[in-house]
Amino acid sequence: MAQRTRLDDADCAIAQALDVVGDWWTLLIVRDAARGLTRFEEFQGELGVSRKVLAERLRLLVEAGVLGREPYQERPVRYAYRLTARGRALVPVLIALQDWGDQWLLGEGELTATAGDSSREAERVHALVGTRVPELALPDQDGSPRDPVAAAEFTVLYCFPGAYARGESYPPGWGGIPGAGGCTLESRTFRDRLAEFTAAGAAVRGVSTQRPDEQREFAAAEGLGFPLLSDAELGLAAALRLPTFRAAGASRLKRLTLVVDRGRTVRAALYPVTDVAGSVAAALDAVRG
Repeated sequence: MAQRTRLDDADCAIAQALDVVGDWWTLLIVRDAARGLTRFEEFQGELGVSRKVLAERLRLLVEAGVLGREPYQERPVRYAYRLTARGRALVPVLIALQDWGDQWLLGEGELTATAGDSSREAERVHALVGTRVPELALPDQDGSPRDPVAAAEFTVLYCFPGAYARGESYPPGWGGIPGAGGCTLESRTFRDRLAEFTAAGAAVRGVSTQRPDEQREFAAAEGLGFPLLSDAELGLAAALRLPTFRAAGASRLKRLTLVVDRGRTVRAALYPVTDVAGSVAAALDAVRG
């Protein structure tokens, strides 16, 4: 792989990283690999890039150890490309870039845990309807890997910024971030209406970027009858391009709800969520059809 950094950049980690992923197409390929795309034709169809440019960028990413390549067809030989551990370590970088773009390019620069009804963020979330949730595993509150899509007719995934068993655990200034508050109420409302979701054939899953131990403490304190999943490594956020914000040095999911069918297809996407109780009722209506 040709090195483009200058000799005096040899000790600059930023320059060395940009030597691998500083190209427009290269980083977008990493983005789409995080979304679950694996095949040449899938990348080309999504990006609209020429076959020559795409082949070159894929080769560079494989040489850099960001993508792994494995054959899925012998005649002619065709390859699937998947993120390696080194590639998955770029996911927080993608989320940070998206967060910066949402806040400073598509937004007004303010720190917020929500968005307007007609915002570009809302359009992006609503566009998830009809798309598939890729296969991945997130640790539940006990640390066990779990598919976010349950073996039920429907799965209701409600994403929230953060909920803690103890008030002092919330990050400083949490109450001043628009849209951040209400996570406890949301979880309690899903808990109180869980029997209705179950009767309608739906499983409920809560998702935040908190650690499993934090989620476990909260779930026990509130007596939740459904699992909380940790997206601390931002795999689901990157796969679905979910809106995030930064608080206390960590990326947090903005509040939204997805209704996913057994085939992993998103059937409804609720965002922004400004009325917590109303959004739980709307999710139940979506499940009931």
